[in-house]
Amino acid sequence: MSKHQFQTEVTQLLDLMIHSLYSNKEIFLRELISNASDALDKLNYLTLTDENYKNLNYQPRIDISVDKEAKTLTISDSGIGMNEEDLVENLGTIARSGTKSFIQNLSGDAKKDSSLIGQFGVGFYSAFMVASKIEVTTRKAGETDAFMWVSEAGAEYEITKAQKDTHGTSIKIYLKEDESEFLEFYRLEGIIKKYSNHIPFGIWMDKEETIYPEKEDEKPTKEIKNVQINKASALWRLSKNDVKDEEYKDFYKQLSHDSSDPLLWMHTKAEGTLEYATLFYIPSTPPMDLFRVDYQPGVKLYVKRVFITDDEKELLPIYLRFVRGIIDAEDLPLNVSREILQQNRILESIKKASVKKILGELKKLQEKDKEKYLTFYKNFGRVLKEGLYGDFENREALLDLVMFKSSKREGLITLKEYKEAMKEDQKSIYYITGENEALLKNSPLIEQFKAKDIEVLLLDEEVDPIVMPMVHEYDKTPIKPVNNSDIDEEIKEDKEETKQSEEKYQSILVKMKEILKDEAKDVKISSRLSDSPSVLIYDKNDPDFQMQQMLKQMGQDNLPKVKPILEINPKHEIFEKLLKENNATMLNDVAYLLMDQAKLAEGMKIEDISGFAKRLNKIISKAL
Repeated sequence: MSKHQFQTEVTQLLDLMIHSLYSNKEIFLRELISNASDALDKLNYLTLTDENYKNLNYQPRIDISVDKEAKTLTISDSGIGMNEEDLVENLGTIARSGTKSFIQNLSGDAKKDSSLIGQFGVGFYSAFMVASKIEVTTRKAGETDAFMWVSEAGAEYEITKAQKDTHGTSIKIYLKEDESEFLEFYRLEGIIKKYSNHIPFGIWMDKEETIYPEKEDEKPTKEIKNVQINKASALWRLSKNDVKDEEYKDFYKQLSHDSSDPLLWMHTKAEGTLEYATLFYIPSTPPMDLFRVDYQPGVKLYVKRVFITDDEKELLPIYLRFVRGIIDAEDLPLNVSREILQQNRILESIKKASVKKILGELKKLQEKDKEKYLTFYKNFGRVLKEGLYGDFENREALLDLVMFKSSKREGLITLKEYKEAMKEDQKSIYYITGENEALLKNSPLIEQFKAKDIEVLLLDEEVDPIVMPMVHEYDKTPIKPVNNSDIDEEIKEDKEETKQSEEKYQSILVKMKEILKDEAKDVKISSRLSDSPSVLIYDKNDPDFQMQQMLKQMGQDNLPKVKPILEINPKHEIFEKLLKENNATMLNDVAYLLMDQAKLAEGMKIEDISGFAKRLNKIISKAL
C-alpha cells in the first residue's frame, strides 16, 4: 500500500465539490459515464490499429450496479484501464493549467458552476458531491497487475495492489446518508437517458420486473433482467428527420459537459466524392478557456464511428474554437497519425466545407433572428473577428457577420447596415480604433465627420488594430481608418481655404516642426478638426498607436519609434493669438502642450509629465 498527497488544486477542488456545488449534483453520473466511454474509445482504437491489441478479448460495455444494503453505486467499463502511474497522474493530479481558472471563475451560481466541471477536465471529482468514499479498481489492457485507488476526499489517497480478472475500470461510490436516490433504478435510468443516451456504447443495469402468470390463482413473481438503458447510437450518423430537438440538446450536454442548452446546431451528412457526417453546436455561453492559449478543442474526430482524437486544434480554424461537435470521416485510415492529419487533403476538404457551413448557418441566424444572433455575437464576436486576419477564403462571409459600435447609433451594426446608411457622396467606410468607447466617441479625429454627418465605426476591442488593417474593402467600398493621412482629400470642403491657412500659418508650422522634431513626423494644417486645437494622425504606411501597443504585447519590443503627424486647427483662436503675439517662448510651450493634449485624447501617456505640468502652470499664470 502507498499513500499519496493530493495536488493542492485537487484539494481545493474537492472542498468545492463537497461544500458548494449541490444543485445539479446528478451530473456526476454523466461525468463518470463520459470517462468510461472515453476509456472504451481509446481501447477500441488500439484494437483496430495496434498489433499488440488486435487479439485482445474486447467487448465494449458500461455496467452500472447498486447495492442498497451497502449503499454503493458502481460504474464499470471494459476500456483501456489504468496502471499505478496512470492513477497518480489522472486521479491525484490535475495537469491542465486551466484548473486555477476553474476555481477562480466559480460564481456562486451552482448550476452555472457545475457546468464548468467537465470543461476543465475535472469530472471524476464531481462524484464527491454524493460520495463519502470512492474506490477505483482498475487494470490496464495488456498488463497483468491491477490496482485499487481509495480516497475519502481528504488531503490524501491510497493505492494498493488488487485483483481484477479483466482489463477496465470499476468505480465504487459509497453514497452519503442523504443520497439514497441514486440507488433507485428509475432515477439512474432518467439521468442516463437525459445525458448519455447517445454514448456509442451500451450502458447496462439490472432491472427488477414483475412477471404476471397466465393463471389467475398463481402469484406474480419478481425477475431480475440485465437491460440496456441507452440507445448507444451515433446520433450524428442518424438522419436529421429521426432526431428530436431534445435529443440534439441532450447529446450536446453529454459532449460538451455544459448544462445549458446550445444556441444553435447544424447537422450534415455528405455523400458523393467525400463521405462524412458532421454535427456542430454553438454554445449559449462561452467556454471559460476561450481566450487561453491552452484552450481545449471542442471538436472530436471519428473515422467510421471510431473515435480518433479530441485534442486536435487543426480540425477547425482557431477563430471557430468555440464550436463543439463531431467530425466523422469515412475515407481516412484508422491509424492516421497527428502529422498526417494536419496535411491530409480529405480532412482539409471536410474542414473547408465545415467552415462554410458554420458561417452560412450564422448568416441565416443573423437574418432570421437578430436578437439571438446578438446573443451569439456578444459571446463570440471578438473571436470571430480573428478570422479576418488570416482566412482570406472566407473573409467576405466573415465581413457580413462581424458587428461594430457606431458614432451615430446605439448598439451594434453590420457593415451592410453601415453601407445602406451612407451619404450619397460618401466614398468610404470609416473607422477609429482605441481602448475606450467614450474616448472614441469624443475623439478630435472624428469632429469633421460628425460635422458632415458621416458615420464612423468605433472599434474598441484588442483584436481590432490587428485585423482591420488587413481589411481594405467591403462590397467594393474602401474601408479606411480616420487617423490615416490619406483621407484628407476626402473630407476637405474647400481646398482653397486650406491652402490659404497653410500660407497664413506657414511661419508657425515651420517653427513647430523644429520644436517637435523628436516627437512628430510633421506638423500640418488639419481639415478634420472643428473644435479641438490639435490631433495626432499617422502616415498611411505607419502603424498607429493601437497597433504599436498590440505589437509590444506580442513581444515585439525592439520596433523603431514611429512618430505621428500633428495636425492643428487653423480656425482655433490659439493660433490667431500665437500669430499676433509672435512670442518664441510662448510658441515653444504651446507646441509641447498641443502635442501632449493630442496624446491624451488618443489614450496615450505623456512621457515628460513634469515638463507638461510646468508649461501648463506657466500658461495658466499668464492667462490670470
